[in-house]
Amino acid sequence: RIMKQLRVILSPEAKEVYNYLNSNSEKLKIEKSILKAINNKVELIKVNKHYGNPISKKLIPEDYINKYNIRNLFRIELPNYWRMLYTLTNDESEIHIIAFVLDIIDHKTYNKKFGYKE
Repeated sequence: RIMKQLRVILSPEAKEVYNYLNSNSEKLKIEKSILKAINNKVELIKVNKHYGNPISKKLIPEDYINKYNIRNLFRIELPNYWRMLYTLTNDESEIHIIAFVLDIIDHKTYNKKFGYKE
């Protein structure tokens, strides 16, 4: 039995935020701490794909289901109340499990996306 390798891929939205954090991490302390946490958490996901907190299927935002056809969602807390959200998928063409990072968002955006009141 071949052990499936785990790849972590960022969505275009997550990549945009990651690039912003990366280009501002030299001068801004909060951005630097969030970026460092993301890099650490990605390594933890590679070791344990279920590292994040699972989000109940009924709470998965409709736009994630429509846009990415996801069936599971995990949340990881980052510094400054930021969140990283990812889903696990199988890559049928290769022996991979993909942890697809959908979003890296601040607390206000997270609350809005999940319908929580401010």
